[in-house]
Parts: sequence; C-alpha cells; structure tokens
Amino acid sequence: MQAKSKLLKTTDHSRDSAGFTYVYPVISRRAGGVSIGINLNPNNACNWRCVYCQVPELKRGSAPRIDLNRLETELRSFLHQLTAGDYLQQYVPLEMRKIHDIALSGNGEPTSAKEFDQVIELIGRVKKDFALPSDLKIVLITNGSLIHRPAVQAGLKRMGELNGEVWFKFDRASTKERQRINNTSISLRKIRDHLAIATSLCPTWLQTCIFQLDNEPPSAEEVSSYLGFLQQLSGDQIRIEGVLLYGIERPSLQPEAERLSKIDDAWLSNFGEQIKRIGYAVRISS
Repeated sequence: MQAKSKLLKTTDHSRDSAGFTYVYPVISRRAGGVSIGINLNPNNACNWRCVYCQVPELKRGSAPRIDLNRLETELRSFLHQLTAGDYLQQYVPLEMRKIHDIALSGNGEPTSAKEFDQVIELIGRVKKDFALPSDLKIVLITNGSLIHRPAVQAGLKRMGELNGEVWFKFDRASTKERQRINNTSISLRKIRDHLAIATSLCPTWLQTCIFQLDNEPPSAEEVSSYLGFLQQLSGDQIRIEGVLLYGIERPSLQPEAERLSKIDDAWLSNFGEQIKRIGYAVRISS
C-alpha cells in the first residue's frame, strides 16, 4: 500500500491519508513533528461526544474487533515508507520532518478496543525492527473513562516500559460543564481515581481543550473549579506530568459547530500562568 500524494498540514488530520484502515500520519502541533496515528475506531464510535470533535458521523459505541494482523502489516508498511523511503521528503514540510511519536487516538476512544493491551505489545514489537528515533514516544490520547479495565491497565503498564505517555482528557471540572462539553456524566471522583491508576502505570499529562462557546470563554467559576481540582491532585499525591492546553484548530463536525470559536491567545496564556503558579508544567498550543 502506498500513501496518497498529499502534503500533510496541521489543519488536516484525515484518517485515510495513507490509504490504510488503522494507520494514518499527521503533523501534530503539540508534537512538533510527524505523529503516526493508530485509529482503533474506524467505525467512528465513541463513548463520549465532545462538541469540538472533528469525527464525521460520530456515533455512541465502542471500537470494533481489531484485525491485529492487518494493523501490523499497515504499521510495518508505513514505518518502511518513513524510514527507508522518501515519504518525509514528499509529504512533510521541511520544518516538521521529525518522527515524533506513535499515537493511539483516531475516531473514538481507543481504550474501548478489547485488544488494547495486544495493540500496545504489537507496537512495541514492530518498532524494534525499524531505525526510529531513540526517544520515540508511544502516546495514548484518551478520555480516561475505561482505565478501570484490566486490559487497559495492562496496556498502560507496557506503555510505561516503552517510553509511553498518556494524554488524559480533562476539559472541564464541573459536572454541568462536562455534560455540556463532553456529553458525559462521569464524576470528578471517578476521574480522580482513574488518574491515580494511570499515573501509577505510565507518565500522564492532563489534556484540556479551551474554546469559546456562544462567544464566551470558560467562566471564572469553572476556572476556579479546574484549579481546585489540580490542587486536590497535588494534595492526594497523584503526580501528573503537567497540563497540555490547546485551542480548536480544525472545524468541529458536531451539531454545536457554529457555536464554537477560538479562544483569545491572551486568555489561554493567562490560564496557563495560573496553572503554573500552583506548581504544574504547562504546554500551550493555541
């Protein structure tokens, strides 16, 4: 299989850009280079429905059964194109020609795949056969809601051994706002408990998407609740690596799309400074 002849851009995270079912390359603003995406939800199914989600025809549900042989074939084929072919030269802007990570994200919640731990083992086995950067990370982008499952924890433990990193979605601290933004009723207590598990198994960052809804940024009350939760984590000795703050770059494909707009850079920077003042590292992608 050959990648489609299309120059990669940060504004386009198309899952079929390499012509595969599971593997897709993107240029990641947050990674600062090429991220090799693994899409375990080709059925566009997720257990949450975030209003900023760019997945077309998103539906509620879980990942389908994963064809592990196909995934391995695709991953090997694409890694060969990256390391032995001219893919970077043809399709990636000069300043982004770095292979930064292998990221499990895709079109839904990746940990909903029953084979999640097997997928992590597969990635670890395959990447040893290629001349990849020694610091290559395996990144899991997750809403964290299924971390109580044994197969997910086994996968996270293996990720911790493979220079892995968890990006744990935490967009809003209040129950009302999580329901409005993520369409989930998960409790703050459960998020805290799942973060405790995640951080014990693999380095974990909080990942927070900030934007305006109906021309309004998050309220002062929401900001206070968010900062309070971070202080609680510190008090409970749940050691996250820091916070990844990012704004919306690509258009939402959800019904709320017209109500969303980018947050002001100054607002985002100020929020980041408040987080730093209580002792956390912050990375901002506006």
